[in-house]
Amino acid sequence: MYGGDEVSAIVIDVGSYSCKAGYAGDDTPKAVFPSVVGSIEQTEGTNDSKPEKEGDPAPDSKNGAKPMDVDKAKTKRKLYVGQELEFRRDHMEVISPMKDGTVTDWDIVDTIWNHAFRRRLLINPEEHPMLIAEPSTNTAQQREKAAELMFENYKVPALFLAKNAVLTSFASGRATSLVVDSGGGSTVVSAVHDGFVLQKSVATSPVGGEFLTDCMMKSLESKGVVIRPRYSFKKKEISPGEYKIVDLDLPNTTESYRLYCMRAIASDIKESVCRVPDTAFDEVAYANVPTTSYELPDGQTIEVGADRFKIPDILFNPALSQTIPGVDGFSDATPVRGLQRMVIDSVNRCDVDIRKELFSNILLSGGSSSILQLKERLEKEVLEESPQAARVKVMASGNSVERRFSVWIGGSILASLGSFQQMWFSKAEYEEHGVSYIQRKCP
Repeated sequence: MYGGDEVSAIVIDVGSYSCKAGYAGDDTPKAVFPSVVGSIEQTEGTNDSKPEKEGDPAPDSKNGAKPMDVDKAKTKRKLYVGQELEFRRDHMEVISPMKDGTVTDWDIVDTIWNHAFRRRLLINPEEHPMLIAEPSTNTAQQREKAAELMFENYKVPALFLAKNAVLTSFASGRATSLVVDSGGGSTVVSAVHDGFVLQKSVATSPVGGEFLTDCMMKSLESKGVVIRPRYSFKKKEISPGEYKIVDLDLPNTTESYRLYCMRAIASDIKESVCRVPDTAFDEVAYANVPTTSYELPDGQTIEVGADRFKIPDILFNPALSQTIPGVDGFSDATPVRGLQRMVIDSVNRCDVDIRKELFSNILLSGGSSSILQLKERLEKEVLEESPQAARVKVMASGNSVERRFSVWIGGSILASLGSFQQMWFSKAEYEEHGVSYIQRKCP
């Protein structure tokens, strides 16, 4: 047991789009920044910091370098986090530590945690217990890796890993619910019963906010719209109040950085103009829909018509994305289902006696859940496909900030409860029982 009353616990949620960190008991996270990093490979042993060519030995490749040129081939990567990403640098790649909502690069996660603690919250992690939000799909191996990093690298006094869906449920004051979490990298539907995720109910889809952003970007490009990243031009005043756009020649900008900056603009377009259609999108019916204007950073104004409805409808009908030129197809391994199908399938995998309660407690969370009319459309679609006896109710906080941060807010509530203090996995327990004990302490 760990007595965590003396100091405030820290709650941290690294999602596929952003990292949220702050103090337990607060209403909103104190630090929110992108959970991607900039990376420049620097060659040690030589004076140049040119990145290795593709196909050259990777920094940690044991057998890629010959013994005689070890010095030449030794590369280390310098990582840029948070606001440092806003500045364009030659040869800087933008990398995410996640794939499909799961961590694939722990070095980057470690860098993000370090930035959150030491640069944003300005705390010493050795003095604060940590509550970490984790995906419902996390494996035992990943949970142990997170615990090991926290205890070994940060010397935290105590730790707790809580599943995203459970925290969203707590944020809305429920112990049982069906959580529909549509984040940046994926959408996950999970049933929570009495404060625990029912693993058999978890349904995932690669259609998240970033996929919708890419669809918006490709669709605009196919119509001839040129999205200029902010770093790629400057405005030159030619007469008072009149400006001319001058393109800058920056040949060493990586494709991943260019895409990252373009996505930021396309994402803002999506959030500004999109709304979910009341019924399934139909190309003919929406052909003459009124357009909405949007001004791009370089001053050009574009008109967005049917795409305002088509892009969000991909959440319900993923196949729609294949009608947009340039959008990659899904892998054939598992068919990608729409939101309503995921909800029905998830509920059907649960015991019969809790299905009714799940149908009447569907919770929307995550950044993509803030799209207008999503709640109403999901309720309508699920109602049509659910058993007649089910009372379908979809709930979402009226405040988009609360929807976006619902996982973090749930963690903030949980970690500040008096009754929670005996739940911490303490450093002493870690040293006595080893890292695998996390599976028992944080089910």
